[in-house]
Amino acid sequence: MLLTVAGFDPSGGAGLILDLQVFRSLGFQGTAVVTALTSQNIQRVFEVKALPPSFVRSQYQALKKDFSWEGMKVGLIGNRSLLPIIKEILEELANRPRVIDPIFQASSGACFLDPKAIPDFLKTIAERASVITPNLHEASTITGLKIKTVEDMEKAAKRIYEMTGLPCLLKGGHRPGRIFDLLYTERKVRIFESPRQAIKVHGTGCFLSASLLAYLVLKKDLEKACAAALLFTQKAIKKAIKPHRGRAFFSFLN
Repeated sequence: MLLTVAGFDPSGGAGLILDLQVFRSLGFQGTAVVTALTSQNIQRVFEVKALPPSFVRSQYQALKKDFSWEGMKVGLIGNRSLLPIIKEILEELANRPRVIDPIFQASSGACFLDPKAIPDFLKTIAERASVITPNLHEASTITGLKIKTVEDMEKAAKRIYEMTGLPCLLKGGHRPGRIFDLLYTERKVRIFESPRQAIKVHGTGCFLSASLLAYLVLKKDLEKACAAALLFTQKAIKKAIKPHRGRAFFSFLN
């Protein structure tokens, strides 16, 4: 059993709906604590409504009466006011795999977390997770560094590790050319290289972080889990469905 603490995307292409589908595709039942509601489609986000902290805590308290979890991920938070309950859940599920997917802004530009809240976000997650999975824009926002090269990626991932105490899987998909994803841990740096696919898919960050959590539970090793999750994501992108409008989305039909 896995837990996602994330936002609701009514298109089903990202957020907790996608997380639950990824969990099931890898053999896990999933449960979800909803942090925020969004009005969006595959093309853009129109509105975001963070839920009250008391209601988010109520969801978690209700679920834990019936379930125990092998691991959890945190996705979209939506508001600084939810950070205390995020900290509470991370601490209660210590010694289990915990993945942080830092979602600050939508691709269409909508803000999911006030930039002024990011220092508090970093304090909330510091040394309370197994790995953090920022993309280049998120890593730049966290560190203040401009990231253009693989060398820049390593500097940023190291900085994030120093700021949070968390291993960092820095996703390089926003750079042109072949894709380089970089895992920085206290012991080593591992670079994963993959070809760029022509299709752009909604929810790739959610898909990757959810699959990474599942593989962490299965493989008990961060580097092996990252390799497996990246490969699983690449294969899923190839099978993505292209709608009449907007970006493609992941299919779980076969």
